[in-house]
Amino acid sequence: MSSTSALTRLTVVESRLFLREPSGAFFAVLFPAVLLTVLGLVMPWADQPFDDKDPVLSQVNGITGYAPTVLALAVATVALSSFPTTIGNYRGRGVLKRLSTTPVPPSRILVAQVLVNLGALLVAAVLMYVLGAAVVGVAAPADPLVLLLALMMTVLSAFAVGSVIAALAPTAAAATAWGMSVYFASLFFAGVWLPLPLMPDVIQTIAGYTPLGAGSEALAAAWWGQPFPTSSLLVMAVWTVLGVPVAARLFRWS
Repeated sequence: MSSTSALTRLTVVESRLFLREPSGAFFAVLFPAVLLTVLGLVMPWADQPFDDKDPVLSQVNGITGYAPTVLALAVATVALSSFPTTIGNYRGRGVLKRLSTTPVPPSRILVAQVLVNLGALLVAAVLMYVLGAAVVGVAAPADPLVLLLALMMTVLSAFAVGSVIAALAPTAAAATAWGMSVYFASLFFAGVWLPLPLMPDVIQTIAGYTPLGAGSEALAAAWWGQPFPTSSLLVMAVWTVLGVPVAARLFRWS
């Protein structure tokens, strides 16, 4: 079997398993749309200017300003929580041990997971915008193509980190514990607790060198019509280029 054929089969199998798990499918596909819509309906700041002191952010309402953060949150939830636990379950149930007897390299398993979840998150982004625009007045992204690029790079860099966790965690419990530790730290730097533009400059600088922080910045720049996020995209590219080979090298079958 060729390398491409093996990857295709693994991706198809992982897609079927993904659809059979309701909670995983919900958080990957529906969660961003539900969260953004609920926030838009209940939060008093949703229809107010996101930042009335900024010439760009004063032109978008609060719920539009929060949309890129919700996307970053969705990516983090899948890449750092669901994905490592899934691989940990495979390891604990002996699925990976059986796969180790085949010619399939670890990188194919990790890539198949990334492809499935990337597809799910792309669907989630579309649903989030459509529902948010229809119900709570989320404005359209200023640069849709840049937003797509930023989302793909956010997914790849976050999954690079998640892949290292998945490669090393001996059990599903360990994968969950390690992943959630990184997850909550990443949410802070992604601006979930406090929007990045409102954070102190030193925190913004540190956040810009983390996968989810850089991802949130790039998504925001594309959505709000700010300059092309070159530095944020480069940071995510570095995390991806370094993380994926390291994960494949350290991968444990059992």
